[in-house]
Amino acid sequence: MLTYYSDDHHLHHGSCELMDGQLVPCFEKPQRAEHVLARVKERQLGAIHGPSDFGRAPLLRIHSAAYLDFFEGAWARWQAEQGQGDLLPYTWPARTLSERLPSSLHGQLGYYSFDAGAPITAGTWQAAYSAAQVALSAQAAIAGGAHSAFALCRPPGHHAAGELMGGYCYLNNAAIAAQAFLDQGRTKVAILDVDYHHGNGTQSIFYARNDVLFTSIHGDPVAEFPFFLGYADELGEGSGAGYNLNLPLAAGSGWDVWGAALETACQRIAAYGAEVIVVSLGVDTFKNDPISQFKLDSPDYLRMGQRIAALGLPTLFVMEGGYAVAEIGINAVNVLEGFQNA
Repeated sequence: MLTYYSDDHHLHHGSCELMDGQLVPCFEKPQRAEHVLARVKERQLGAIHGPSDFGRAPLLRIHSAAYLDFFEGAWARWQAEQGQGDLLPYTWPARTLSERLPSSLHGQLGYYSFDAGAPITAGTWQAAYSAAQVALSAQAAIAGGAHSAFALCRPPGHHAAGELMGGYCYLNNAAIAAQAFLDQGRTKVAILDVDYHHGNGTQSIFYARNDVLFTSIHGDPVAEFPFFLGYADELGEGSGAGYNLNLPLAAGSGWDVWGAALETACQRIAAYGAEVIVVSLGVDTFKNDPISQFKLDSPDYLRMGQRIAALGLPTLFVMEGGYAVAEIGINAVNVLEGFQNA
């Protein structure tokens, strides 16, 4: 299996995040990608390539120009204001407030964020931009005839919407790749999100469309982040009615429950007649993940890859979450090996 990776991910390293009333070191850190890359090499999964640069045009198919301009320029504005530390929002246009775009940096940061989980540092734009190019390069390999490819993206992307960052995510790598398939002639793309947390950004991007089927298996948002999206009754709207499948599961779910949900998702993808699959590959479903509540074990990820392979479709894996750093490489690569060996 081809792997695409950029060392630019090291440019993004937030200093802290807010959890349970305390500032703690960020769970989303460079070691995550390092461990996955080391495991890819150890298992001799296949060739590793750097990304090509496809520019901003494919990003603009998913994200607005205003959002990209803000994100790219935010750090320079923060430095011009003599800002100290990471740039984080502290005010959002919540229900009783207007959604006007302010002129101030902090007002705009709140406007373009949905939480305080996406710190902007000196290298965040470049890291996120390169992650999107990694996804596009892996997508191009499949468009060129490869049966599968792995985009080792960092930072992750599935929480990012068209004009919103949050949940460690800035640019929606999976959505950008899915749109590229459509722009190059595919007519039916399926996205399978297996991250513990619902891919709210991906859902919102494609919610009113029928050319992308979005399926997600995740912690029940009644108790889990992102709380405000990911419920089973969210089925799509307009032309997208019936093209959104959420499979929320209770905390403590193991492979017996999770695997059954995967079967449901795969059957729906097959019935849709998908031509290609984009897998948002989060492995924070692992039993020892520090911020998640499922109970999958490392061998379960081999079975996950095998079931996805049984669909018989070209498949792009895009790295998302997974915060048990010592095991992230084993679990992510187990999915890829299970797929490849099937």
